[in-house]
Amino acid sequence: MKKNWVWAAPLTVVLAGSVLAGCGNEENEGAVKEPSSSAGPAAPAAPVKFTIMANLQTTEVPSDKLEKFIEEKTNSQIEIQWVPDGSYDEKFQAAFSTGTLPQAAFIKNAASFVLMRSAIKNGQFWEIGPYLKDYPNLSKLDPKVLENTKVNGKIYSLYQERQPARAGLVYRKDWLDKVGMKVPTTTDEIYQMLKKFKEADLAGGGRTIPLTDRNDLVYGSFKTIATMFGTPNNWGLVNGKLTPDFMTKGYMDTMKFYKKLHEEGLINKDFPVTSKTDQENLLFTGRSGLLVGTMSGTKTLQDKTVTNFPEAVYDVANDLKGPDGKPVAWGSSGYGTILLFPKSAVKSEAELKAILGVFDKFYDKELADTLKYGLKDQNHHTVNADNKIVPGTDTKLIDKDVRPYLSIALAETTNVTPQKFPSEVQDKANRLSNEAAKFMITDPTASLDSPTYAELGARLQDLIKDATYQFILGKIDENGFKAATDKWLKDGGQKIVDEYNQEYTRLSK
Repeated sequence: MKKNWVWAAPLTVVLAGSVLAGCGNEENEGAVKEPSSSAGPAAPAAPVKFTIMANLQTTEVPSDKLEKFIEEKTNSQIEIQWVPDGSYDEKFQAAFSTGTLPQAAFIKNAASFVLMRSAIKNGQFWEIGPYLKDYPNLSKLDPKVLENTKVNGKIYSLYQERQPARAGLVYRKDWLDKVGMKVPTTTDEIYQMLKKFKEADLAGGGRTIPLTDRNDLVYGSFKTIATMFGTPNNWGLVNGKLTPDFMTKGYMDTMKFYKKLHEEGLINKDFPVTSKTDQENLLFTGRSGLLVGTMSGTKTLQDKTVTNFPEAVYDVANDLKGPDGKPVAWGSSGYGTILLFPKSAVKSEAELKAILGVFDKFYDKELADTLKYGLKDQNHHTVNADNKIVPGTDTKLIDKDVRPYLSIALAETTNVTPQKFPSEVQDKANRLSNEAAKFMITDPTASLDSPTYAELGARLQDLIKDATYQFILGKIDENGFKAATDKWLKDGGQKIVDEYNQEYTRLSK
């Protein structure tokens, strides 16, 4: 196996002779599904040779221990172009424009996917949907997630599994016990909890900031709370027409709720400019008792807070109700990123099928476990008496041998052995997140295409983001927000509305 360095561009290091790419290490325990025994296409006698472009999210390229294992289990010879995360989009676009993408190329994230939709529609990547049925594992991919990855109604990509409904309430249980309240399930109960935290001044010295939030209307608290007010997920059907969330009653009600929290000092005053680090510091320093967001990081919050406040106890909840009293959860698309197969690199249907056969084996139990947890005989993990994976504690070793390969792991729960979580609250967070997938609110435009959105969407969304913060801070009223939405429509938003509705109508026929 050859090893060589290629300096492709400033700050872009490419190493030929590794393995796959991707992103994220979200801990997630799900039901283990055994791979199908039905036979897919016959494995070629000779190893399948191809190259993968992968996102390197560590400071160093990994060792080849997992790479050798993957090649052995998939009968392949793989070269991985490891590209540092900070320059991944730049490198991907440069390779695409020059026709030098490898046979298998991971997109960095969902935003990058939007930018590639036009090229996909123009036939520059292989449509793989018709072939999935021929493979024992790929044929069982989640239809709902596949639907979210479609372009023009067709499947062009494989996806990396991601837990789709991770948000909830992360709160100081010891604080909630002190004020004598039950876990809130409605927006009014959340308000009452925050008010009692403030009145009791649980931080002491008038320093209590009940809710800690940050400068993110998506992954901060806003989206989750908005869902409880009946706001759709980015877009929703209103009178049979796709409508942006900020033009609905639920969005206005959510802004009024946050305006009230801000006026009464129940949220950090500067949350529109607060970083995630500073948001969490309000918990570590004992000033805040509630964070609304991803529940999976609760153990880290617990460990850092008890250093300063030994009595601190965190818990999680996501039994949140909408206006009709039914459970709701803000849901993502169900994937972290996607994997495309450029026609400029994959020259034939036979070559495509052989490469798909390799990725099909990524869902085999032994390989799925290895890509997520590493190799047992290399001290990457152990297996306890309950047959659960116990990850290794040598973080330097894990970063060197295992973590980079999470970028190319396709399975997060399918055929993956459940993990033994280091704390009960983390196990609970994982379980609640899995359950929330049953009632999560999804984005109906996830698989739709709008050329105008691809071109102007980010800039126009900044307009709405600024207006939302201005309303909450009391700098504009409802008329001022209406003026912002009118400008959004005038500056290109109306074309986005029209294009999404045309696509929705066409694909619904």
